[in-house]
Amino acid sequence: MGLSTHVLDTMHGCPAAGMAVVLYDTQGTDSHLIKRFVLNADGRHEGGPLLATANLKVGTYRLVFAVKAYFVARGVALPEPAFLDEVSLDFGIADITQHYHVPLLVSPWSYSTYRGS
Repeated sequence: MGLSTHVLDTMHGCPAAGMAVVLYDTQGTDSHLIKRFVLNADGRHEGGPLLATANLKVGTYRLVFAVKAYFVARGVALPEPAFLDEVSLDFGIADITQHYHVPLLVSPWSYSTYRGS
């Protein structure tokens, strides 16, 4: 099943449609861009998994969510500098036979994540 993500805007109580996200493969302080994408109306990557099981490898990854830009585009008045700009989540994949789902619950002032199913 691979790697997936889902972002919910907890300020407005809806999926974070239109939020820009970047996925990296990381090795220590080095990172390699895998893909950039914008979340669909359901707050997910259009077309399914970010990486299919066949493309997963054991190692570390980073998802970067453009939180400030998303809320500004929604018309939310934010202070300058904003409390949150980009939310960067570093995570590891230890078993490529399992599905890794990385959800993000976010507002302009807080976020939460967990390993979903």
